[in-house]
Amino acid sequence: MGCGTFQSFHSFVFSLLVILLMSLLHKCNARVGQRKSREGSGLGTCNLFDGSWVYNHSYFPLYNTSSCPFIEEQFNCEENGRPDRHYLHYRWKPKGCKLPRFNGRDFLKRFKGKKILFVGDSLSVNQWLSLTCMIHVAVPQSKYNLQRIGNLSSFILPEYGVSVMLSRNPFLVDLVEEEIGTVLKLDSIQNGNSWKGYDMIIFNTWHWWIHDGDKKPWNYIQEGTKVEKDMNRLVAFMMGLTTWSKWVDSNVDPKVTKVFFQGISPTHYNGKEWTAKKSVTCKGQTKPISGSRYRAGSPRAVVIVKEVLANMSKHVTLLDVTTLSQLRKDGHPSLYGIDGKRGNDCSHWCLAGVPDTWNQLLYAMLVLQK
Repeated sequence: MGCGTFQSFHSFVFSLLVILLMSLLHKCNARVGQRKSREGSGLGTCNLFDGSWVYNHSYFPLYNTSSCPFIEEQFNCEENGRPDRHYLHYRWKPKGCKLPRFNGRDFLKRFKGKKILFVGDSLSVNQWLSLTCMIHVAVPQSKYNLQRIGNLSSFILPEYGVSVMLSRNPFLVDLVEEEIGTVLKLDSIQNGNSWKGYDMIIFNTWHWWIHDGDKKPWNYIQEGTKVEKDMNRLVAFMMGLTTWSKWVDSNVDPKVTKVFFQGISPTHYNGKEWTAKKSVTCKGQTKPISGSRYRAGSPRAVVIVKEVLANMSKHVTLLDVTTLSQLRKDGHPSLYGIDGKRGNDCSHWCLAGVPDTWNQLLYAMLVLQK
């Protein structure tokens, strides 16, 4: 066996052992972590994220294309010609819990004079735009400032002194240009300097960690002094997320800043995950999956997220939207996104749509927290 082959085999075995260890640790800590999360939130035995989607023709989203004029084209399914409207009439119903309806005026009252920051990839854009729309329609006559400078977007309501910001940062850790090319630095987080001074931060990452080919945004991955062309993506994700967790532990005061982590947002490109043929995607889907379970189970990235959060010294609340979003194979732009019929977007979400429920759950956790 050649030296290079041996090193590749050793790297593979190490990656496999790490993933297996994380799975075992997750099983051991799951009940403890869930109990801590519920006790800290004041929800008792209520799990807001365990439930099902219920159709109600009289139920409407809080906004539409005409009442929220700044929905970006890639999420604006209605404006892009989506013919069905059923996806707009489903509401999330937790088991044994009553989910508070989002109250935009109350939200603004709670955050009067405060600053909110979303940090992450295009799924953060999805959620940020949803929240800005939900706030805007609550006070439609209130003047607002909406702008983007570089990777930072801002929605500001001067009357309330509320700022809802978005920092586009798909990996949380640093992606830098060097002489050798673009390098993803798993143990560097200089970006974090711009995240300080906020009253609430909602972090998110995962979507870009699994891109290959021309869509892979780096030439090299670096951890310490070790530089590689590529590596096991789950292991890389774990390393990057651990670096982020150390930043939060060192730089965030929970008494000043509430921190949330947006759960892993699923895709629907493989019908076998929900009992259809593998070739079936979100294209043409008009109804959610019934019940509260998804056949394929949670993505492996979810195990990593929960394990990293469980080992942090500072409290971070998980917005555990994975399963409820997996059930919504009907909620994606598909042919009604930015690429139209040339594409099939089963990653992002229509607005109005599923991210509104993410924000409704965020609001509920804020309202119900002790």
